[in-house]
Formats: sequence, structure tokens, C-alpha cells
Amino acid sequence: MKTLLMSDARDVLTPAALAMLQMIAAHGSFAAAARALNMVPSALTYRVRQIEQTLDVLLFDRRSRQARLTVAGETLLREGSSVLAELDAMVNRVKRVATGWEAEFTIAVDSIIDRATLMELCDAFFRLNPPTRLRLQAETLSGTLESLASGVADLALGVVMDDNTRTGLGRERLGRVDFVFAVAPHHPLARYPEPVPDHEIRQHRAVAIADSAPGGKSLTIGLLAGQDVFTVADMPSKLDAQLRGIGVGLLPAQLAQPYVESGRLVARQIERATQQLEVSYAWRRSRELQGKALQWWLARLGTEVTRAALLGERRKP
Repeated sequence: MKTLLMSDARDVLTPAALAMLQMIAAHGSFAAAARALNMVPSALTYRVRQIEQTLDVLLFDRRSRQARLTVAGETLLREGSSVLAELDAMVNRVKRVATGWEAEFTIAVDSIIDRATLMELCDAFFRLNPPTRLRLQAETLSGTLESLASGVADLALGVVMDDNTRTGLGRERLGRVDFVFAVAPHHPLARYPEPVPDHEIRQHRAVAIADSAPGGKSLTIGLLAGQDVFTVADMPSKLDAQLRGIGVGLLPAQLAQPYVESGRLVARQIERATQQLEVSYAWRRSRELQGKALQWWLARLGTEVTRAALLGERRKP
């Protein structure tokens, strides 16, 4: 069997050639397909043989009067149909991207963001039927900002930024997150006299979320020096661990409150001041005009209701 060069295959397996093979298979004969394509039958036969010789396979069984696909032919047309469909979709995306839509839009989502609200926004975005491919990237703590600053993401939700906003980034306040120290009702600290001192908390395992920043200084919230730590990937995992009594720690008040009300968590006063965190949403600025996907998301984030919901105002157990 001869060696098939990729360039040879690409030369013969053009979109027009795949469409021609589809026509032959649909009509069941070379003659009928030639008439439909307004071609001389001999020319059609020659082009098919050229493809077969290049691929070194038989695509049609010619032993009967009908043109029946071989197994190789069926595979080629099945895969070819997918290629043609993707090509058509690509052409449509290119045409629509030319109107100002981004080809792809990546959002870095911090673990503190309410996923149900985010999915509602994504659903509303897709209802526009945009050509933009949307990608959500889960991040935590300083990794959320790093994903944006490094150019991986176009928009970041739930970032913690100081007053010195990084060059090239736009920023708006998302809201304030209040934290509460919460434990499972069967955890020893649930019965300890308040306010619970640090030396007592230090004796119990803390549940912490891993900072997703690839390197450099990471951000931590509420951990004590020398305390045993169970590190999890995201906020839902941290909540689950604390509900099970695996460890203790600070949780966003909006997230913890329904569980406190239902008795599945116990909020405890501690000696340290209750922690608060100002979080923002940020985006990469460009000298060019903002794409329509970014414009849409920034418009939605401009409403107070949306910002509050993203910080869990509607969370329920």
C-alpha cells in the first residue's frame, strides 16, 4: 500500500469533492449523480477514481449497476458530513464575527460567585444566538485576577483588587461579602463558650479553598498559623466539608445563612473581628472598540440586582 501524504489527501478531499461523493451516494448511481451535477459521467468517474487512488481505498462497490458505498466509503462520508457541517458553521461565525462579536469569550469565575445566577446569565446570553463561543474558567482567590491579567480571560467575576488597578484592566465594584465563622452542630466548637478564642480554633482543622494562582503570592482568608488545614477546590466543596463537620472556617454570610436557619450549621462569634471582603468584576481593556459579547456582559453587570444575585443573595440550601 502506498504511503499517503497529508497534502495529497487535502488536495483531493475538498468540500466540493465531499459534496460530490454525497450526491453519488444519494442518487445510487454515477450517471444520475452526473446529471444532477451537470457533469459528463466520465468526468465524474475520473474524479472519484482520483480520490480512491490517492486514499488507496475503494469508496464504491461497482459490481452491480448501483453505486454502493463500501465500509470505507461510508466512514468517509460520515466523517465528511461532520466536516462540511463544521465548515458551514465556521463560515456563519466568521460572517457574524465581522459584525463585532468576539469569536470566543472567556470568563474567569471565582468560587464565591453564585453558579445558579451565572448560568441564568449564560442562558440569556445564548438566547441572543451569538457567534461567540462562551467559556467559563473556574478560579479561586488571586487566581481569578491572574487569569485576567495574563490574558487567559476577557472578564473576571469576584476578583479582589487593591486601589492600584493593574494597567490595561477595567474594574467595577461587585459588592461586599461578609463572612461568618460556622461549624456543624455536632462539631466540638458548636458548644464552646463565645467568643471562641484563636487558641481554641487553632486546635481544630480548618477548611480552606486552594488559591488557583499558578505561582507567586497566594491569598488566604481566616487561617491561623499552625492550624491543620483541609484544602478543597471550591466554595461548594468547602461548604460540604463544614456541613459534615470535617473542619471549620469562615463562609460567606449569604451562603451560610439558610443553613444556619435550618440548623445544619451553627454560627459562632470569635475573638477576631468579623471579616469583610470587597470584590469586583474586571475586564481587559483594548484600544479597539469593545466586542459585543463584552458589552453585553458589562451591561448586565451594571445592574444592582444582578451584582447582588452573583454574590448569593438568592442562595438556598
